Amino acid sequence: MSLSTCDLCDQHPEAVRVADALFRDFGGRQAFGGRIVTIKCHEDNSLVRDLVAEPGHGCVLVIDGGGSLRRSLLGDQLAERAVANGWEGIVVFGAVRDVEAIAHMNLGVKALAAIPLKTDKRGIGERDIPVRFAGVDFAPGEYLYADANGIIVAATALARA
Repeated sequence: MSLSTCDLCDQHPEAVRVADALFRDFGGRQAFGGRIVTIKCHEDNSLVRDLVAEPGHGCVLVIDGGGSLRRSLLGDQLAERAVANGWEGIVVFGAVRDVEAIAHMNLGVKALAAIPLKTDKRGIGERDIPVRFAGVDFAPGEYLYADANGIIVAATALARA
C-alpha cells in the first residue's frame, strides 16, 4: 500500500470512517488494504480456517470475535494459508497467537492482543455480514486501509487525490 491512512484521511475526509485505536500490529506487513470480507464468530475459528483457504487477492479479512481475549482466532498455520492464498491482511477484534511466526509473514495482521490458547472447532459463526466494532461499521465489499497509524474504512476504493 503506497498511501498512508493519514494521507487518505486528509484527501478524503468525508469518505473515511476511522476505527478506534484499539489494535496492535502482529503481521510482517504493517501497511495493507483491500476489499472487506467479514466473519462473525466467538471463540471458534472454524470459519476463519475455511475462508483463508480460499483465494483472497486484494482482500482483507475482518473478524468480529466479540473482543474476546480468552481464545485465539488466528495462529501461524491459518496465517500461512492466508499468505499462500494471497490475502492482504486480517483484522481481528479478538486475540491471535504464534505471534513470533506471524511477525515474519508477508501479511498484515491487527488484533487486540495475543493469547496462547486455541479455539474449539464447532463450526459456529456467520460469514459475509456487516459487523460493528471499534466504533466503525465494516460491510462486505467496502474497503479497509491499515498501517501503523490505524485503520480506516471507506465505501469505495480510495486513490491519491
